[in-house]
Amino acid sequence: MSTDAAPTLAHWAKELGAEFPLLSDHDRKISELYGVLIPQAGMANRATFVIDMEGKIAYIEEGNTAIDVTGADTACSRLAHQKQ
Repeated sequence: MSTDAAPTLAHWAKELGAEFPLLSDHDRKISELYGVLIPQAGMANRATFVIDMEGKIAYIEEGNTAIDVTGADTACSRLAHQKQ
C-alpha cells in the first residue's frame, strides 16, 4: 500500500519482480482507514498487509521491516495450509 501514484507503483513492481498487486492510495483514504496515514507528512507509514479470503487482515508488518516480504509470504503459506 502506497500513497504513490499507480505509474510509480508499476515501476516498483517491475523492479522488485513482485508477483502480487501493489495498491495505490494516492488520495490517502485507505491509508487513513487502515490506520497507517501520517497526516502531517502527507504519506503512510510503510506497511504490508495480508488479507484472507474473507477480507480480514491476517498479518500486518509496519515500519522499515515491511519492505521484506518474508513475513507476508509466511502468513500466506499459513493461510493456504489452514484451508486444506
